[in-house]
Amino acid sequence: MGSNQTRHRKKVTLLCFLILAAMAGLIGRLGYLMLYCSEHYSQMAQDLHERERAIKAARGRILDANGVVVATNRTVCTISVIYNQVKDREKVIRTLCQELGLEEEGVRGKVEKRSSREIIRTNVDKETGDRIRNYHLEGVKVDEDYKRYYPFDSLASKVLGFTGGDNQGIVGLEVVYEEYLKGINGMILTMTDAKGVEIENTFEDRIEPVAGNDLYISLDVNIQQYAEQAAYETMEKKGAKQVSVIVMNPKNGEILAMVNVPEFNLNEPFTLNREIPEGISSEEKQNLCNQMWRNPNINDTYEPGSTFKIITAAAGLEAGVVSLEDSFSCPGFRIVEDRKIRCHKVGGHGGETFLQGVMNSCNPVFIDVGQRLGVDNYYHYFQQFGLKEKTGIDLPGEAGTIMHKKENMGLVELATVSFGQSFQITPIQLITTAASIVNGGNRVTPHFGVKTVSGDGTRVHRFSYPVKERIVSEETSQTMRHVLEQVVAEGSGKRAYVAGFRIGGKTATSEKLPRSLKKYISSFVGFAPADDPQVIALITIDEPQGIYYGGTIAAPVIADLFKNILPYLGIKSDLNQ
Repeated sequence: MGSNQTRHRKKVTLLCFLILAAMAGLIGRLGYLMLYCSEHYSQMAQDLHERERAIKAARGRILDANGVVVATNRTVCTISVIYNQVKDREKVIRTLCQELGLEEEGVRGKVEKRSSREIIRTNVDKETGDRIRNYHLEGVKVDEDYKRYYPFDSLASKVLGFTGGDNQGIVGLEVVYEEYLKGINGMILTMTDAKGVEIENTFEDRIEPVAGNDLYISLDVNIQQYAEQAAYETMEKKGAKQVSVIVMNPKNGEILAMVNVPEFNLNEPFTLNREIPEGISSEEKQNLCNQMWRNPNINDTYEPGSTFKIITAAAGLEAGVVSLEDSFSCPGFRIVEDRKIRCHKVGGHGGETFLQGVMNSCNPVFIDVGQRLGVDNYYHYFQQFGLKEKTGIDLPGEAGTIMHKKENMGLVELATVSFGQSFQITPIQLITTAASIVNGGNRVTPHFGVKTVSGDGTRVHRFSYPVKERIVSEETSQTMRHVLEQVVAEGSGKRAYVAGFRIGGKTATSEKLPRSLKKYISSFVGFAPADDPQVIALITIDEPQGIYYGGTIAAPVIADLFKNILPYLGIKSDLNQ
């Protein structure tokens, strides 16, 4: 009997101990949660009863050299539903289908989905958004947002680029300057009960958005329009595949116009600018869109042909291996090792000076200059002029030069490179190098970005760009300006002549690969005034039909362009003096 009582007391004691231990543990845990975790659980409770919606920041505008807006925003709406706040689901479904023109199945699926928030549609025009708001449908939210808008539709489309559904830059300047343009989104915080229903008469916390910075660029809408009109007329007249034009300030690299026709509508960037083939897949359409968005001036390389003779001439003069009075003989070809390389003039130019050889665009003369330089020296100037590096332009996807490796460059390769064949560069590389040779010898960086300005105008950031000084001497640069002025005055570029203005330039007609197709790129690079260049322009005409010589079809386009833009730029004609 006694032993049973003893065992019973021990069990009671053990039970009491366990209860006390458990209570101590609970009290300790409660104390820990109250003292050390209170902030965490308070935040969880707050999060449970808060609903947050983003307030989109206005994207910064893009403005041209004269302050003309070329990219801005239009107010649009985002329509969404909050499941726990919807009281009449059928009315919500019926109204949203009616106002947004959506199928019932898709809307019903979102309205009946148990989630904190379901987006029904974005980029809804403000008028429609206001109508939906006026129905006062419980659980339906109409938030104002921004959609990118381009006032000039297709103007400079492959330069400006466009934004996606989230208003983030995709291509062009829109993506390069994303960090300056995008802004900082704001937030709306509302309180809800345990079921997720907004509590009436509670304070709504609001964090205001910060608008993005405005971007000012060097592109001039007026010059861009002149250039686009000239390019479209040339493409139609010559049945060309595409036409590109670059207009630049050779002194600082600011680009005044960049045209790639056909352009596309920036407000409908996924609508092709050509007929869509029947039965095309979505993947094939996307590939066509990618091709449409390409900027050939930046993204594509080509054999420059005779415009590249500017580089060979400058290298020869700088190295001292040739002077303007040196005599040459052109029988219509040159034999280099086992190759017979022809001049464009089958019968040859006969005896001529170097100056006349440039004016005549004579291949044998430039072959001789290249041979005098030799592979090592020529390669040295190729690098010194910046041709082995990208220009650094502020556009995405710039292609690099495709050039022979030095160790693989024999006399034949040297000969063909000397007059612009057997290698490839981009149009932006060609015009930048030509500009640097005629501007006094300073290698500039081509660019659009000038400055950004904050929405309130208080913060200004100016962009700066590298300049490589003295890629050629001032003397060589002056000589090249004189030589290229003679090309227009009396040589192969005389169709670029503009009465009252001193124009310099160089023509080119390059045959595309494979040569058997007999397809060409005609081009002309010109600058003015020849004695002190203020503007330089390059046109490339891809696969013109009929007559395809650069001096015949490309040079006149630059002449017409200069007739319009030189007075506009304040460059005075000699005829008015």
